[in-house]
Amino acid sequence: MPKSPATHTAYVLKRETRTSGRWLEIGAANIDVDGKNGVHHISIDRLPVGGFGGHITLHPVGTKPPDPQPEPERPGEESV
Repeated sequence: MPKSPATHTAYVLKRETRTSGRWLEIGAANIDVDGKNGVHHISIDRLPVGGFGGHITLHPVGTKPPDPQPEPERPGEESV
C-alpha cells in the first residue's frame, strides 16, 4: 500500500500529576477510509514510550487539542 501524506497530527495526554497533564505530539497520521465497508485504516509514524495509556487523539494538520481540564477534586481534598 503506497504511503499517503499526513492528514492529521497524533497526540497523547501525558499525566504530570493525578489531576493535571499536557498534550504531547507523537507523530504524523493518515486516515484511509475503505469506502466499501466503512473501515478506517490509521497509520502513525511513531508512538510514545512509557506512561502511554493507549488513547490517541487525531487532529487535522495545523490544529492542536484544547488544554486538558483538571479533574475535579474529591470532597475533603485540598488543592496543592
